[in-house]
Amino acid sequence: MSEPSAIAAIAEEGTVEIEPKLASFEDFFHETHRDLFAALCLVTRNRHEAEEIMQDAFLKLLERWDHVSGLDDPTGYLYRTAMNTFLKKRRRAKLALKRAVHLTPEDNDLELIESREAVVRRLAPLNPSQRAAIVLTNLLGYTSEEAANILGINPGTVRTLASRGRTELRKKAGEQA
Repeated sequence: MSEPSAIAAIAEEGTVEIEPKLASFEDFFHETHRDLFAALCLVTRNRHEAEEIMQDAFLKLLERWDHVSGLDDPTGYLYRTAMNTFLKKRRRAKLALKRAVHLTPEDNDLELIESREAVVRRLAPLNPSQRAAIVLTNLLGYTSEEAANILGINPGTVRTLASRGRTELRKKAGEQA
């Protein structure tokens, strides 16, 4: 009996079950894209930028799907990829601005994702790192260790960013009262 037929015989007997951890990339996409998009909208404060970052993150995962589908936490890997893409775009934009001569950034208010969303307005004054820490830990329910893994920083840094962000939010709420 040749090797392939031996494997087929064992599989037919039902003694071996071969199932991937995740059925397909499409299933993974359908399960995670809405939450990722919502998180990125809160972090970027721009629906179009959030969609672009989300598409980039999913494309990077699709390219590595054979590896990613076998990870213990592919969703965490997705969020880390998306946050890294966001931070990379932000660094590039800052560098381009610094290189521009006598160019002052326009003080444009970014389009509010949903104008009646109190969460978006409350998070707006925070810096992007604080927003990311608060969105991941408070709104999405990740632990500081999981959020640190997604953002590629230390858990203590996540806790510090989230704490400072909450302090800033309380301060802003006191000014508005």
